Amino acid sequence: MKRALLYLLQGTALSVGLFLVFAGWRQQVALEQPLRLAEERLLEVGAGSTPNGLLNGLEGEGVLDGALWLRLYWRFNLDGQPLHAGEYRLTPGQTARELLGQWQRGEVVQYSLTLVEGWNFRQLRAALRAQERLEQTLAEVDDATLMERLGLPGEHPEGRFFPDTYHYVRGMRDIDLLRQAHERLGQVLDEEWARRAEGLPYRDAYQALVMASLVEKETGVPDERAEIAGVFIRRLRLGMLLQTDPTVIYGLGERFAGKLTRAHLREPTPYNTYTNPGLPPTPIAMVGREAIRAALNPADGDTLYFVARGDGSHAFSRTLDEHNRAVREYQLKRRADYRSSPPPSQEKTP
Repeated sequence: MKRALLYLLQGTALSVGLFLVFAGWRQQVALEQPLRLAEERLLEVGAGSTPNGLLNGLEGEGVLDGALWLRLYWRFNLDGQPLHAGEYRLTPGQTARELLGQWQRGEVVQYSLTLVEGWNFRQLRAALRAQERLEQTLAEVDDATLMERLGLPGEHPEGRFFPDTYHYVRGMRDIDLLRQAHERLGQVLDEEWARRAEGLPYRDAYQALVMASLVEKETGVPDERAEIAGVFIRRLRLGMLLQTDPTVIYGLGERFAGKLTRAHLREPTPYNTYTNPGLPPTPIAMVGREAIRAALNPADGDTLYFVARGDGSHAFSRTLDEHNRAVREYQLKRRADYRSSPPPSQEKTP
């Protein structure tokens, strides 16, 4: 009996050993197999998906074999590893081991959306709607409802989002990206407000943001931002009208057809700085850090006027006579290639 029991145990151990050798070999074959793909494709992994279900699905499509062995590998080597939702890029020649590594590391495909300095809120919303892989939750709501959903009821949306490149994955909501941009604007504004010059004529940081939007729209030349802010600050202190065209254009909204007329300059809108003293009621565009910094650290000087030269830069003047001469030189005798904005290599368009 003892000898028979010994033979039985030896036979069992040998069988187990042979099975483990076979299982290890079969698992290695499954892991090192190249995925059967003729071209690159995306694998969408929804929230709540499991490796078991995904592997079975890929085997059913004929993309791989041995889903059982791959499931066992995940179970015994990566048990408890969360599976990140999103899209995973599958490429010809990629092995099943590499695919599981992607899942383990959460290497989902990322997309990006760039919000550009100088865009208004209408342009921002159009850019959001154009992102097909963002879950659209705001496309059909008005601006006021949008701000309520962000937890900002009654807040005007213009200029309250920071222009930058934001990354997202498939299934992320548009409101989540917009919330990031709003929080980023608040962070940057707080940082720059803490480093502001003394004696500025702003009641609060929001007024500085309004000023920054005027600077943003007036020039794309980095070296001019602080000088333009200085002109506006001096005009405010002297009680002069700001008389900046971008505010008039913003007040016209979609009625502006590309050419500003004398009638437009006289039209009474809350944003017309030719008829209304002080700053406009809200920003007129999204602003970058540089424009905020310029509004909070304007250049010293005594210039009160500026006019576009036609190459994207401006001529600055101390007196009205000097300014009128500059207007005659750069505005009334325009070159064929005249531009009031930066040249194409510097422009940022939606």
